[in-house]
Amino acid sequence: MLENSAIWLAALLGYAMGSIPFGMVLTRLAGAGDLRSIGSGNIGATNVLRTGRKGLAAATLLLDLAKGAVPVMIAHALWPDSNGAIAAGAGAFIGHLYPVWLGFKGGKGVATLMGVCLGLSWMIGLAYAVVWLGTLALSRYSSLSGMLAAIVAPVVAITFSFPNYAMLLAGCAALVVWRHRDNIGRLIKGEEPKVGQGKKAQS
Repeated sequence: MLENSAIWLAALLGYAMGSIPFGMVLTRLAGAGDLRSIGSGNIGATNVLRTGRKGLAAATLLLDLAKGAVPVMIAHALWPDSNGAIAAGAGAFIGHLYPVWLGFKGGKGVATLMGVCLGLSWMIGLAYAVVWLGTLALSRYSSLSGMLAAIVAPVVAITFSFPNYAMLLAGCAALVVWRHRDNIGRLIKGEEPKVGQGKKAQS
């Protein structure tokens, strides 16, 4: 069992990495303006795609995924105890949602949560990716795909005997759904634009 100081250090490491707003950094460096004033105003890859820069969107997706996976893997190496990885994963996810650099107004956490899942267990990460990408391919609703993947993650964790991971992932899933509450309303009304069909979806 990790000492409390080590757990806090793992959480801070995760938060520091998770709070880096890669979408904003990349769009500004590319001269695409402030991402928060484009489309939905979200800092994730889906909104970066609305700038018309597919390469930037892909880079944002990969970097947001990495900032969830890397701190978890570092924690695994430094503190060979699942609690360290859990603390780092929680920190990275919260960092993306509530980055101090942006007044605690961040993204919705779908890509970063996938990174956390991959860092914790490749089996959970793979299931997350299959549900996310599969639902996106079938429905073309980015918000629905992300929420379903997040909800499936704790179920898969329990299935593969990772109950300690399941608690973290269940909490993250609840936050992902909460952050998509406006999207849920539009999905119910049939007003949620699909990927490539408009610029007002907030996913």
